Amino acid sequence: MQTYNYPGKELWQEISQRPASDHSSLEKSVKKILQKVKEKGDKAVKKFTKEFDGVSLKKLAVTGKEITRAASLLSPELKQAIEQAKKNIETFHLSQKEETRRIETMPGVLCWRETRGIEKVGLYIPGGSAPLFSTVLMLAVPASIAGCQEIVLCTPPSKDGTINPAILYAASICGVTKIFKAGGVQAIAAMTYGTESIPKVFKIFGPGNQYVTLAKQLIQQKGTAIDMPAGPSEVLVIADNSAIPGYVAADLLSQAEHGPDSQVILLTTSEDIVSKVKTAISEQLNELPRKNTAEKALQNSKIVLVKSIGEAIELSNLYAPEHLILSCENAEAVAQLAVAAGSVFIGNYSPESAGDYASGTNHTLPTNGYAAMYSGVSLDSFVKKITFQQLTKEGLQEIGTTVMTMAAAEGLDAHKNAVAIRLK
Repeated sequence: MQTYNYPGKELWQEISQRPASDHSSLEKSVKKILQKVKEKGDKAVKKFTKEFDGVSLKKLAVTGKEITRAASLLSPELKQAIEQAKKNIETFHLSQKEETRRIETMPGVLCWRETRGIEKVGLYIPGGSAPLFSTVLMLAVPASIAGCQEIVLCTPPSKDGTINPAILYAASICGVTKIFKAGGVQAIAAMTYGTESIPKVFKIFGPGNQYVTLAKQLIQQKGTAIDMPAGPSEVLVIADNSAIPGYVAADLLSQAEHGPDSQVILLTTSEDIVSKVKTAISEQLNELPRKNTAEKALQNSKIVLVKSIGEAIELSNLYAPEHLILSCENAEAVAQLAVAAGSVFIGNYSPESAGDYASGTNHTLPTNGYAAMYSGVSLDSFVKKITFQQLTKEGLQEIGTTVMTMAAAEGLDAHKNAVAIRLK
Protein backbone atom coordinates (compact mmCIF):
# COMPACT_ATOMS: atom_id res chain seq x y z
CA MET A 1 0.00 0.00 0.00
CA GLN A 2 1.26 3.46 -0.87
CA THR A 3 1.79 5.64 2.21
CA TYR A 4 1.39 9.42 2.44
CA ASN A 5 2.64 11.27 5.53
CA TYR A 6 0.70 14.47 6.29
CA PRO A 7 0.10 15.38 2.62
CA GLY A 8 -0.89 18.95 1.77
CA LYS A 9 -4.26 19.57 0.13
CA GLU A 10 -2.57 19.91 -3.24
CA LEU A 11 -2.08 16.11 -3.11
CA TRP A 12 -5.63 15.24 -2.10
CA GLN A 13 -6.89 14.89 -5.68
CA GLU A 14 -4.07 12.46 -6.41
CA ILE A 15 -4.89 10.46 -3.29
CA SER A 16 -8.57 10.38 -4.29
CA GLN A 17 -7.90 8.87 -7.70
CA ARG A 18 -9.31 5.40 -8.36
CA PRO A 19 -7.40 2.87 -10.44
CA ALA A 20 -7.86 3.98 -14.03
CA SER A 21 -9.91 1.73 -16.31
CA ASP A 22 -10.20 2.29 -20.03
CA HIS A 23 -13.49 0.96 -21.40
CA SER A 24 -12.89 2.11 -24.97
CA SER A 25 -11.40 -1.24 -25.99
CA LEU A 26 -14.42 -3.08 -24.54
CA GLU A 27 -17.13 -0.94 -26.08
CA LYS A 28 -17.01 -2.50 -29.54
CA SER A 29 -17.42 -6.06 -28.25
CA VAL A 30 -20.11 -5.07 -25.71
CA LYS A 31 -22.14 -3.27 -28.38
CA LYS A 32 -21.81 -6.30 -30.67
CA ILE A 33 -23.24 -8.63 -28.02
CA LEU A 34 -26.09 -6.22 -27.22
CA GLN A 35 -26.99 -6.01 -30.90
CA LYS A 36 -26.80 -9.77 -31.50
CA VAL A 37 -29.13 -10.52 -28.60
CA LYS A 38 -31.51 -7.81 -29.80
CA GLU A 39 -31.62 -9.46 -33.24
CA LYS A 40 -31.38 -13.18 -32.39
CA GLY A 41 -32.91 -13.45 -28.91
CA ASP A 42 -32.48 -16.79 -27.12
CA LYS A 43 -30.24 -18.15 -29.88
CA ALA A 44 -27.68 -15.41 -29.26
CA VAL A 45 -27.90 -15.74 -25.47
CA LYS A 46 -27.17 -19.48 -25.75
CA LYS A 47 -24.33 -18.87 -28.21
CA PHE A 48 -22.59 -16.39 -25.91
CA THR A 49 -23.25 -18.60 -22.87
CA LYS A 50 -21.38 -21.42 -24.62
CA GLU A 51 -18.61 -19.05 -25.70
CA PHE A 52 -18.05 -17.27 -22.37
CA ASP A 53 -19.32 -19.72 -19.74
CA GLY A 54 -18.38 -22.94 -21.52
CA VAL A 55 -21.78 -24.57 -21.27
CA SER A 56 -24.41 -25.53 -23.86
CA LEU A 57 -27.96 -24.94 -22.68
CA LYS A 58 -31.18 -26.31 -24.12
CA LYS A 59 -33.34 -24.04 -21.99
CA LEU A 60 -32.52 -20.76 -20.26
CA ALA A 61 -35.27 -20.88 -17.64
CA VAL A 62 -34.62 -22.49 -14.26
CA THR A 63 -37.28 -25.11 -13.46
CA GLY A 64 -39.22 -25.57 -10.24
CA LYS A 65 -37.52 -28.94 -9.80
CA GLU A 66 -34.10 -27.24 -9.86
CA ILE A 67 -35.22 -24.73 -7.22
CA THR A 68 -36.58 -27.49 -4.95
CA ARG A 69 -33.37 -29.49 -5.32
CA ALA A 70 -31.26 -26.42 -4.48
CA ALA A 71 -32.88 -26.13 -1.07
CA SER A 72 -31.96 -29.72 -0.27
CA LEU A 73 -28.29 -29.08 -1.13
CA LEU A 74 -27.82 -26.34 1.47
CA SER A 75 -26.92 -26.93 5.08
CA PRO A 76 -29.53 -26.01 7.70
CA GLU A 77 -27.02 -23.47 9.08
CA LEU A 78 -26.72 -21.63 5.75
CA LYS A 79 -30.48 -21.65 5.18
CA GLN A 80 -31.01 -20.25 8.67
CA ALA A 81 -28.40 -17.53 8.03
CA ILE A 82 -30.05 -16.56 4.73
CA GLU A 83 -33.46 -16.41 6.41
CA GLN A 84 -32.15 -14.27 9.29
CA ALA A 85 -30.51 -11.85 6.83
CA LYS A 86 -33.74 -11.71 4.81
CA LYS A 87 -35.73 -10.87 7.93
CA ASN A 88 -33.39 -7.99 8.88
CA ILE A 89 -33.30 -6.60 5.34
CA GLU A 90 -37.08 -6.84 5.19
CA THR A 91 -37.49 -5.04 8.53
CA PHE A 92 -35.23 -2.18 7.48
CA HIS A 93 -36.77 -1.72 4.03
CA LEU A 94 -40.34 -1.96 5.32
CA SER A 95 -39.52 1.03 7.52
CA GLN A 96 -38.90 3.05 4.34
CA LYS A 97 -42.55 2.90 3.29
CA GLU A 98 -44.10 6.36 3.24
CA GLU A 99 -47.63 7.28 4.25
CA THR A 100 -49.63 9.26 1.71
CA ARG A 101 -50.10 12.83 2.95
CA ARG A 102 -52.74 15.02 1.35
CA ILE A 103 -51.82 18.70 1.44
CA GLU A 104 -54.27 21.53 0.86
CA THR A 105 -52.00 24.19 -0.63
CA MET A 106 -54.87 26.69 -0.59
CA PRO A 107 -58.61 26.30 0.03
CA GLY A 108 -60.06 23.80 -2.45
CA VAL A 109 -56.67 22.80 -3.92
CA LEU A 110 -55.59 19.35 -2.74
CA CYS A 111 -52.22 17.78 -3.69
CA TRP A 112 -50.62 14.46 -2.76
CA ARG A 113 -48.14 11.83 -3.90
CA GLU A 114 -48.49 8.04 -4.12
CA THR A 115 -45.95 5.32 -4.84
CA ARG A 116 -46.32 2.54 -7.39
CA GLY A 117 -43.95 -0.38 -7.79
CA ILE A 118 -42.06 -0.50 -11.09
CA GLU A 119 -43.96 -3.24 -12.89
CA LYS A 120 -40.99 -5.18 -14.31
CA VAL A 121 -37.50 -5.20 -12.84
CA GLY A 122 -34.42 -7.25 -13.71
CA LEU A 123 -31.85 -8.42 -11.16
CA TYR A 124 -28.36 -9.36 -12.32
CA ILE A 125 -26.52 -11.64 -9.89
CA PRO A 126 -22.85 -12.43 -10.61
CA GLY A 127 -21.72 -16.05 -10.38
CA GLY A 128 -18.17 -17.21 -10.94
CA SER A 129 -15.65 -17.30 -8.10
CA ALA A 130 -17.95 -15.47 -5.67
CA PRO A 131 -21.65 -16.25 -6.31
CA LEU A 132 -23.35 -13.33 -4.62
CA PHE A 133 -26.50 -14.87 -3.17
CA SER A 134 -26.49 -12.01 -0.64
CA THR A 135 -27.20 -9.63 -3.52
CA VAL A 136 -30.36 -11.61 -4.30
CA LEU A 137 -31.62 -10.64 -0.84
CA MET A 138 -30.55 -7.02 -1.22
CA LEU A 139 -32.45 -6.61 -4.50
CA ALA A 140 -35.36 -9.05 -4.39
CA VAL A 141 -36.55 -8.15 -0.87
CA PRO A 142 -37.15 -4.42 -1.58
CA ALA A 143 -38.52 -5.25 -5.05
CA SER A 144 -41.08 -7.54 -3.44
CA ILE A 145 -41.97 -4.99 -0.73
CA ALA A 146 -42.37 -2.31 -3.42
CA GLY A 147 -44.95 -4.44 -5.21
CA CYS A 148 -43.04 -5.04 -8.45
CA GLN A 149 -45.25 -7.44 -10.41
CA GLU A 150 -42.46 -9.18 -12.31
CA ILE A 151 -39.03 -9.76 -10.74
CA VAL A 152 -36.69 -11.37 -13.27
CA LEU A 153 -33.32 -12.75 -12.16
CA CYS A 154 -30.42 -13.60 -14.46
CA THR A 155 -27.24 -15.30 -13.28
CA PRO A 156 -24.51 -17.19 -15.15
CA PRO A 157 -24.54 -21.00 -15.02
CA SER A 158 -21.57 -23.11 -13.95
CA LYS A 159 -19.82 -25.51 -16.35
CA ASP A 160 -22.37 -28.25 -15.63
CA GLY A 161 -25.29 -25.97 -16.44
CA THR A 162 -26.47 -25.51 -12.85
CA ILE A 163 -26.97 -22.38 -10.76
CA ASN A 164 -25.41 -21.99 -7.33
CA PRO A 165 -28.01 -23.48 -4.93
CA ALA A 166 -27.73 -20.59 -2.46
CA ILE A 167 -28.71 -18.15 -5.24
CA LEU A 168 -31.73 -20.28 -6.12
CA TYR A 169 -32.77 -20.69 -2.48
CA ALA A 170 -32.50 -16.96 -1.77
CA ALA A 171 -34.50 -16.17 -4.91
CA SER A 172 -37.20 -18.68 -3.97
CA ILE A 173 -37.88 -17.10 -0.56
CA CYS A 174 -37.72 -13.48 -1.74
CA GLY A 175 -40.44 -13.25 -4.35
CA VAL A 176 -38.41 -13.63 -7.56
CA THR A 177 -40.90 -14.63 -10.28
CA LYS A 178 -38.55 -15.94 -13.01
CA ILE A 179 -34.94 -17.14 -12.98
CA PHE A 180 -32.72 -17.58 -16.04
CA LYS A 181 -29.32 -19.09 -16.75
CA ALA A 182 -27.71 -16.10 -18.42
CA GLY A 183 -24.72 -14.04 -17.43
CA GLY A 184 -22.56 -11.21 -18.66
CA VAL A 185 -23.53 -8.73 -21.34
CA GLN A 186 -25.95 -11.20 -22.92
CA ALA A 187 -28.06 -11.21 -19.73
CA ILE A 188 -28.22 -7.42 -19.64
CA ALA A 189 -29.16 -7.40 -23.33
CA ALA A 190 -31.88 -10.03 -22.84
CA MET A 191 -33.52 -8.08 -20.01
CA THR A 192 -33.24 -4.87 -22.04
CA TYR A 193 -34.75 -6.06 -25.31
CA GLY A 194 -36.59 -9.22 -24.28
CA THR A 195 -36.13 -12.63 -25.93
CA GLU A 196 -38.38 -15.62 -26.51
CA SER A 197 -37.70 -16.73 -22.93
CA ILE A 198 -36.49 -13.71 -20.99
CA PRO A 199 -38.93 -10.80 -20.50
CA LYS A 200 -38.04 -7.20 -21.23
CA VAL A 201 -37.87 -5.16 -18.01
CA PHE A 202 -38.06 -1.46 -17.22
CA LYS A 203 -35.12 -1.22 -14.80
CA ILE A 204 -32.02 -3.37 -14.22
CA PHE A 205 -30.22 -3.76 -10.89
CA GLY A 206 -27.09 -5.50 -9.73
CA PRO A 207 -23.28 -5.50 -9.79
CA GLY A 208 -21.02 -7.10 -12.35
CA ASN A 209 -17.61 -7.02 -14.01
CA GLN A 210 -16.43 -4.26 -16.32
CA TYR A 211 -18.34 -5.76 -19.28
CA VAL A 212 -21.61 -5.85 -17.36
CA THR A 213 -21.01 -2.35 -15.99
CA LEU A 214 -20.40 -0.96 -19.48
CA ALA A 215 -23.44 -2.80 -20.86
CA LYS A 216 -25.65 -1.23 -18.18
CA GLN A 217 -24.30 2.23 -18.99
CA LEU A 218 -24.97 1.72 -22.71
CA ILE A 219 -28.51 0.39 -22.33
CA GLN A 220 -29.35 3.32 -20.05
CA GLN A 221 -28.75 5.56 -23.07
CA LYS A 222 -31.37 3.53 -24.98
CA GLY A 223 -34.17 3.97 -22.43
CA THR A 224 -33.80 1.15 -19.91
CA ALA A 225 -33.19 2.47 -16.39
CA ILE A 226 -30.41 1.12 -14.17
CA ASP A 227 -29.85 1.29 -10.42
CA MET A 228 -26.72 3.48 -10.54
CA PRO A 229 -23.30 3.82 -12.15
CA ALA A 230 -21.08 1.13 -10.66
CA GLY A 231 -17.41 0.30 -10.48
CA PRO A 232 -15.01 -1.78 -8.39
CA SER A 233 -15.76 -2.09 -4.69
CA GLU A 234 -14.03 0.19 -2.16
CA VAL A 235 -13.73 1.00 1.54
CA LEU A 236 -12.23 3.91 3.46
CA VAL A 237 -11.38 3.54 7.16
CA ILE A 238 -10.79 6.50 9.48
CA ALA A 239 -8.84 5.41 12.57
CA ASP A 240 -7.17 6.97 15.60
CA ASN A 241 -5.40 5.43 18.60
CA SER A 242 -8.69 3.99 19.87
CA ALA A 243 -8.89 1.71 16.81
CA ILE A 244 -7.94 -1.97 17.06
CA PRO A 245 -5.29 -2.62 14.36
CA GLY A 246 -6.38 -6.21 13.72
CA TYR A 247 -9.97 -5.08 13.13
CA VAL A 248 -8.86 -2.33 10.74
CA ALA A 249 -6.67 -4.76 8.78
CA ALA A 250 -9.55 -7.25 8.55
CA ASP A 251 -11.89 -4.54 7.23
CA LEU A 252 -9.40 -3.46 4.59
CA LEU A 253 -8.79 -7.05 3.46
CA SER A 254 -12.49 -7.89 3.39
CA GLN A 255 -12.89 -5.33 0.65
CA ALA A 256 -9.58 -6.06 -1.10
CA GLU A 257 -10.59 -9.69 -1.69
CA HIS A 258 -13.52 -8.60 -3.90
CA GLY A 259 -11.30 -8.08 -6.94
CA PRO A 260 -7.89 -6.91 -8.12
CA ASP A 261 -9.37 -3.54 -9.11
CA SER A 262 -10.91 -2.92 -5.67
CA GLN A 263 -9.43 -0.11 -3.59
CA VAL A 264 -8.99 0.28 0.16
CA ILE A 265 -7.84 3.41 1.98
CA LEU A 266 -6.82 4.03 5.58
CA LEU A 267 -6.82 7.59 6.95
CA THR A 268 -5.29 7.80 10.42
CA THR A 269 -3.96 10.32 12.92
CA SER A 270 -1.61 7.73 14.47
CA GLU A 271 1.83 6.57 13.26
CA ASP A 272 1.49 3.64 15.65
CA ILE A 273 -1.73 2.53 13.93
CA VAL A 274 0.01 2.70 10.52
CA SER A 275 2.76 0.25 11.51
CA LYS A 276 0.44 -2.07 13.44
CA VAL A 277 -2.15 -2.23 10.64
CA LYS A 278 0.56 -3.02 8.09
CA THR A 279 1.78 -5.87 10.29
CA ALA A 280 -1.75 -7.19 10.81
CA ILE A 281 -2.44 -7.07 7.06
CA SER A 282 0.67 -9.17 6.36
CA GLU A 283 -0.35 -11.74 8.98
CA GLN A 284 -4.00 -11.99 7.92
CA LEU A 285 -3.25 -11.96 4.19
CA ASN A 286 -1.44 -15.28 4.39
CA GLU A 287 -4.57 -16.95 5.76
CA LEU A 288 -6.84 -15.86 2.90
CA PRO A 289 -7.84 -18.27 0.10
CA ARG A 290 -8.17 -15.20 -2.14
CA LYS A 291 -4.72 -13.91 -1.17
CA ASN A 292 -3.61 -13.21 -4.75
CA THR A 293 -6.70 -11.13 -5.47
CA ALA A 294 -6.31 -9.12 -2.27
CA GLU A 295 -2.60 -8.51 -2.93
CA LYS A 296 -3.37 -7.03 -6.33
CA ALA A 297 -6.03 -4.76 -4.80
CA LEU A 298 -3.57 -3.60 -2.13
CA GLN A 299 -1.25 -2.35 -4.89
CA ASN A 300 -3.99 0.20 -5.75
CA SER A 301 -4.51 1.11 -2.11
CA LYS A 302 -3.27 3.83 0.23
CA ILE A 303 -2.50 4.70 3.83
CA VAL A 304 -2.64 8.39 4.65
CA LEU A 305 -1.35 9.91 7.88
CA VAL A 306 -3.38 13.05 8.65
CA LYS A 307 -3.16 15.76 11.32
CA SER A 308 -6.68 15.39 12.72
CA ILE A 309 -9.94 13.46 12.44
CA GLY A 310 -11.45 16.65 11.01
CA GLU A 311 -8.93 16.56 8.18
CA ALA A 312 -9.64 12.85 7.69
CA ILE A 313 -13.38 13.36 7.26
CA GLU A 314 -12.76 16.26 4.89
CA LEU A 315 -10.56 14.04 2.71
CA SER A 316 -13.10 11.22 2.96
CA ASN A 317 -15.87 13.53 1.72
CA LEU A 318 -13.71 14.42 -1.27
CA TYR A 319 -13.11 10.73 -2.02
CA ALA A 320 -16.80 9.81 -1.45
CA PRO A 321 -16.29 6.14 -0.56
CA GLU A 322 -18.73 3.33 -1.14
CA HIS A 323 -18.14 2.16 2.44
CA LEU A 324 -16.88 4.40 5.26
CA ILE A 325 -15.76 2.83 8.55
CA LEU A 326 -15.21 5.09 11.56
CA SER A 327 -12.84 3.43 14.05
CA CYS A 328 -12.22 6.48 16.19
CA GLU A 329 -13.31 8.24 19.36
CA ASN A 330 -16.64 10.06 19.18
CA ALA A 331 -17.44 8.07 16.04
CA GLU A 332 -21.15 8.97 16.19
CA ALA A 333 -20.34 12.68 16.14
CA VAL A 334 -17.83 12.19 13.31
CA ALA A 335 -20.51 10.32 11.34
CA GLN A 336 -22.62 13.47 11.27
CA LEU A 337 -19.86 15.17 9.30
CA ALA A 338 -19.95 12.56 6.53
CA VAL A 339 -21.71 14.12 3.53
CA ALA A 340 -20.49 11.78 0.78
CA ALA A 341 -20.53 8.04 1.49
CA GLY A 342 -22.61 5.09 0.37
CA SER A 343 -22.90 3.49 3.81
CA VAL A 344 -21.27 4.40 7.14
CA PHE A 345 -20.12 1.92 9.82
CA ILE A 346 -19.74 3.49 13.26
CA GLY A 347 -17.30 2.21 15.89
CA ASN A 348 -14.95 -0.74 16.36
CA TYR A 349 -17.75 -3.31 16.38
CA SER A 350 -19.44 -2.33 13.11
CA PRO A 351 -17.56 -4.23 10.40
CA GLU A 352 -18.47 -3.55 6.80
CA SER A 353 -19.24 -7.28 6.45
CA ALA A 354 -22.34 -6.81 8.64
CA GLY A 355 -23.82 -4.43 6.08
CA ASP A 356 -22.74 -6.67 3.22
CA TYR A 357 -24.83 -9.52 4.56
CA ALA A 358 -27.28 -9.18 7.36
CA SER A 359 -27.59 -5.97 9.41
CA GLY A 360 -30.50 -4.87 7.23
CA THR A 361 -29.07 -1.99 5.19
CA ASN A 362 -28.57 -2.46 1.46
CA HIS A 363 -25.13 -3.35 0.14
CA THR A 364 -25.81 -2.16 -3.42
CA LEU A 365 -24.04 1.18 -3.18
CA PRO A 366 -22.52 3.90 -5.41
CA THR A 367 -18.81 3.53 -6.13
CA ASN A 368 -16.14 5.47 -8.00
CA GLY A 369 -17.01 8.75 -6.28
CA TYR A 370 -20.71 8.60 -7.19
CA ALA A 371 -21.59 8.60 -3.48
CA ALA A 372 -21.22 12.39 -3.74
CA MET A 373 -24.50 12.52 -5.67
CA TYR A 374 -26.14 9.06 -5.67
CA SER A 375 -27.80 7.06 -2.90
CA GLY A 376 -27.52 3.32 -2.47
CA VAL A 377 -30.37 1.02 -3.45
CA SER A 378 -33.43 1.33 -1.20
CA LEU A 379 -37.17 0.80 -1.40
CA ASP A 380 -37.34 4.06 -3.38
CA SER A 381 -35.23 2.45 -6.13
CA PHE A 382 -38.07 0.06 -6.97
CA VAL A 383 -40.95 2.53 -7.02
CA LYS A 384 -42.03 5.51 -9.02
CA LYS A 385 -43.87 8.36 -7.35
CA ILE A 386 -46.94 9.85 -8.95
CA THR A 387 -48.34 13.22 -7.94
CA PHE A 388 -52.09 13.87 -7.79
CA GLN A 389 -54.18 17.00 -7.48
CA GLN A 390 -57.86 17.60 -7.07
CA LEU A 391 -59.46 21.03 -7.26
CA THR A 392 -62.98 21.93 -6.26
CA LYS A 393 -64.87 24.58 -8.23
CA GLU A 394 -64.10 27.02 -5.45
CA GLY A 395 -60.45 25.97 -5.46
CA LEU A 396 -60.14 26.70 -9.17
CA GLN A 397 -61.73 30.10 -8.61
CA GLU A 398 -59.12 30.78 -5.90
CA ILE A 399 -56.13 29.84 -8.07
CA GLY A 400 -57.52 30.62 -11.53
CA THR A 401 -56.26 34.20 -11.87
CA THR A 402 -52.74 33.16 -10.90
CA VAL A 403 -52.67 30.35 -13.50
CA MET A 404 -54.15 32.51 -16.28
CA THR A 405 -51.74 35.38 -15.58
CA MET A 406 -48.72 33.08 -15.73
CA ALA A 407 -49.94 31.26 -18.86
CA ALA A 408 -50.55 34.56 -20.68
CA ALA A 409 -47.07 35.80 -19.73
CA GLU A 410 -45.56 32.67 -21.30
CA GLY A 411 -47.65 33.13 -24.43
CA LEU A 412 -49.57 29.86 -23.90
CA ASP A 413 -53.14 30.94 -24.53
CA ALA A 414 -54.57 27.39 -24.64
CA HIS A 415 -53.31 26.87 -21.09
CA LYS A 416 -55.03 30.10 -20.05
CA ASN A 417 -58.22 29.06 -21.81
CA ALA A 418 -58.33 25.67 -20.04
CA VAL A 419 -58.93 27.63 -16.84
CA ALA A 420 -60.94 30.48 -18.26
CA ILE A 421 -63.51 28.17 -19.88
CA ARG A 422 -64.20 26.56 -16.50
CA LEU A 423 -64.62 29.91 -14.74
CA LYS A 424 -67.20 31.30 -17.15
